[in-house]
Amino acid sequence: MTTHTETTISPRSSAGRIAYAILAALLLAAMAGEAIRHGTGYWQIAVFGFAPDLTLFFGAGAGLAKGQLHPRAVGAYNLMHRLWVPLLVLAAAASGLIGIGFLVGALAWTFHIALDRAVGYGLRTPDGFQRP
Repeated sequence: MTTHTETTISPRSSAGRIAYAILAALLLAAMAGEAIRHGTGYWQIAVFGFAPDLTLFFGAGAGLAKGQLHPRAVGAYNLMHRLWVPLLVLAAAASGLIGIGFLVGALAWTFHIALDRAVGYGLRTPDGFQRP
């Protein structure tokens, strides 16, 4: 039987969290504005806004420490919570390669990530814990 020693995670800087909170507020306003302006994107708000956390269900399991994500889900979780991924979707939508609804979806996804960072959630270590 192996034992796990939990490590103390230092709090994220308050300046960084405030910056992410401001970004989240701006993204929320942009997302709502674009959805209203184009009359589209409502399903994308729901799907792109909640989909990143579906990886948490994949990472649930018995025998994990409090707050730990199963290592099998860490790669998917980290991928879904990196800013560059929705920014690529945003760029594709803004350039007309994909529908304008995906612009709204990308804004929702980016909002989700910014909100997570504002409240102190970040990427995971290979063993499934929040990165310090």
